[in-house]
Amino acid sequence: MQGYNPRMAPAGNSPEQARQARDIRLVVDTIPVLAWSARSDGSADFFNQRWLDYTGLSTDQALDSGWKIAIHPDDLAPMMRTFQEAVHSGKPFEVEGRLRRRDGAFRWFLFRGNPLLDESGRVVKWYGTNTDLEERKRAEQALRSNEQSLRRIVDSIPGFVCTLNAAGEVELLNRQLLEYFGKTPEELKNWAAGDAVHPDDLPRVIDAWRRSVETGEPYSLELRQRRADGVYRWFQSRALPARDTEGRITGWYMLLTDIDDRKRAEEVLRSNEQSLRLVIDSIPGFVATLSAKGEIELVNRQTLDYFGKTLEELKNWASNGAVHPDDAARMSDAWTRAIETGEPLDLESRSRRADGVYRWFQVRWRPQRDAEGRIVRWYTLVTDIDERKRAEDELEKAFEEIKRLKDRLHDENVVLREQIDQVFMFEEIVGSSPALKTVLSSILKVAPTDSTVLITGETGTGKELIARAIHKGSQRAGHAFVSVNCAAIPSSLIASELFGHEKGAFTGALQQRRGRFELAHSGTIFLDEVGDLPAETQIALLRVLQERQFERVGGNRLIPADVRVIAATNRDLSAAIAAGTFRADLFYRLNVFPIHVPPLRQRKEDIPMLVEYFVQRYAEKAKKEIRRIDKATLALCQSYHWPGNIRELQNIVERSVILCSGDTLRIDESWLTSQDARPDSSGVLTESLQNREKELIEAALAESKGRIAGPNGAAAKLGIPRSTLDFRIKRLKIETRKFAQ
Repeated sequence: MQGYNPRMAPAGNSPEQARQARDIRLVVDTIPVLAWSARSDGSADFFNQRWLDYTGLSTDQALDSGWKIAIHPDDLAPMMRTFQEAVHSGKPFEVEGRLRRRDGAFRWFLFRGNPLLDESGRVVKWYGTNTDLEERKRAEQALRSNEQSLRRIVDSIPGFVCTLNAAGEVELLNRQLLEYFGKTPEELKNWAAGDAVHPDDLPRVIDAWRRSVETGEPYSLELRQRRADGVYRWFQSRALPARDTEGRITGWYMLLTDIDDRKRAEEVLRSNEQSLRLVIDSIPGFVATLSAKGEIELVNRQTLDYFGKTLEELKNWASNGAVHPDDAARMSDAWTRAIETGEPLDLESRSRRADGVYRWFQVRWRPQRDAEGRIVRWYTLVTDIDERKRAEDELEKAFEEIKRLKDRLHDENVVLREQIDQVFMFEEIVGSSPALKTVLSSILKVAPTDSTVLITGETGTGKELIARAIHKGSQRAGHAFVSVNCAAIPSSLIASELFGHEKGAFTGALQQRRGRFELAHSGTIFLDEVGDLPAETQIALLRVLQERQFERVGGNRLIPADVRVIAATNRDLSAAIAAGTFRADLFYRLNVFPIHVPPLRQRKEDIPMLVEYFVQRYAEKAKKEIRRIDKATLALCQSYHWPGNIRELQNIVERSVILCSGDTLRIDESWLTSQDARPDSSGVLTESLQNREKELIEAALAESKGRIAGPNGAAAKLGIPRSTLDFRIKRLKIETRKFAQ
């Protein structure tokens, strides 16, 4: 029998005893453990078959001291010292060491030995086992490495991070916080009695923090904190409780974000708003803003003084005698057409002054649109043209002043929104999978540089979050982050959108307009779906990347471009280059530092963390108390392949939170199984679905006479955003011109 040691065979036993001995040895040889025995002096006299099979040694090779050849050379000496001490003391022993497998690979094992004592207490035999520890050893090493990596990440966060126990006492502080205060962790633990918080803010901070600890509600407060040099700066302090599975608070996580610049910007903004109102009231013309439906919202002082009416009386201008009776119908019809079509309106009409005298005026209405092309407001300027020459001069000054103030406020608002909206680099990048850690490591490496970055990945993987994280970690973080979806802008307008245009550059260019590159000056511009840029715009973008300057559409003045470029696409640019739809030289300029964002199916270990994050986020919005997530739901989420990636997961969780009526979240399995057909590798619809989609879009275009935007446009008829329709038209290669009439 294999594993059997002839020297251990009993002599003179009966056949029944011999059979029992063979049965016992058969059990020892087949049990799922590596077993051995040794004489009282420590020399081996038996190894079971599993031990021999694992090491690849024969019984004769392993007996006595032959087993030592299977021990790692670095571990043999300490193991022998432990074994000899046990032999001398007669006590059980445990020691860890590496044992060589038959293929030559070493794995960690726990060697245990127990003595067999006779009636006088002397050792007559040793029995032992070897237990595989390799997986535990690797797990311990990975845990140590993860702890070090997480600590480095926390210390690198551009904000002050600390953890507190359930009672609100400080436990851990990151390096950024210690450097700011110039204090030790022990000194900062007693912050309420020190000078870390401004004296005027301290009572308010203590009360708010005490209430949060008592109630378990999230903590959020603005306060001033003292820097090491004695200067106080404003901070946004936020703390969220960590809870166990039963909902009990186990600790607090706090983030302190410097908002001193934001506070100053808010003060400047308030001052600018007052200045703007004074300027508008001083404009030698009548200025008004109207809602998207044409209802008057605000008029300047000049308007009220001229008509001698209140704002409420002027809202009914079409029937209260403000407009000459001969002009009222024409003006009302023109305004109705402008509201329906969204087109700018220019006309001349007579308006009655407070003393009853009518004067001729030039009336101009201009729409303001959001990012999807929908009208959100109208701006009206009414200019006295009874003395045309003087009025034209004043009108030009008024337009220039309004434009200058609008541009300045726009730039300030862009920076302000960026500072308010983005708290720190990885706020919404949730997960700890190796695939995501690789992305985060790339972000940390490239963010401090000024290199161009190309982010690739499937739709819904969070490419814009990666771009924002790079911006926040760069030296440009204090400036604007401007995002442009290249697929959502019509090809005829993309150049104007990126580089701006001069007045009169094309039909409808009624004034100079600055492009996104100018708005992103000293900051970062994010070109999403860069693979959809038309050929002529690719050339212009290549020039910006090469020469760091550009010209507005219709202009001839070179404008410097101090902008960091981050691009993203879900397309295969190599295939686009081969097909001739994307320039190879532009690709090499963009692909300085590539980052690939993995799809959710490649980071399934992040799914539980993402589900918890989205549940907390949407439960707060819906004001629901969801404390648990059904285990079957988590298993379902991890087994699903998520073709729509994180965006699909986010939508499913939001829907589940809305429908959740208890404190446990569950996801309807049918929501996933109904989408379980995997998309093909290209990520596009099947040919039959494409044809059906194309028919629907062409029918809507025919009905709207080729118009895409506006209340009667094809986008409104289909019930989808204009940017989505533009993208589908471009993807399906639909010629919109043939529907125009």
